Amino acid sequence: MSAIKLLTTFDLFAFNWCLGLPRAPELAKVSRQVSRLGDGGLYLVLGMSLAVFELQNGMLFFMAGLLAYSIELPLYLLLKNTIKRDRPCDALPFEAYIVPSDKFSFPSGHSAAAFVFATLIAHFYPGFTEFAYSLAVLVGVSRVLLGVHYPTDIVAGAALGMSSALIALNFLPALMTL
Repeated sequence: MSAIKLLTTFDLFAFNWCLGLPRAPELAKVSRQVSRLGDGGLYLVLGMSLAVFELQNGMLFFMAGLLAYSIELPLYLLLKNTIKRDRPCDALPFEAYIVPSDKFSFPSGHSAAAFVFATLIAHFYPGFTEFAYSLAVLVGVSRVLLGVHYPTDIVAGAALGMSSALIALNFLPALMTL
């Protein structure tokens, strides 16, 4: 079996398992709220608040976030519009619990953004690492439970987000000398 077929088989199995859970409709209600955390507003408000009120690392955190999201967002859009993977709700006989904001599913933008933020939190505020990554994972899982992403969309979004944040963190010292 080819790698693509194996991933597709896994995705369909995991997606159907998640949406076949006895409490899937109740989980979807909670997932809707968790998913909203990944819309971006929280990241902006928290980043700006840290920049203003947290004198030791707040401005560095904010600058790293701006750089990381300026790397993540174009890559996300390029991948999504190049790969053009249909969302599960469009490819399967299933109606999603929400209306997705765009047509394609790979990678998950909510997951990418959540993992950018979690990676930056882990770097600047290590005491919040477990909380930040747990929240990022919940945002990703919520997207599957809402029926708008496959599990590998979430994994790809997480990899994109973490990579973007790490690249930004590597470039941050050079930017600070300008």
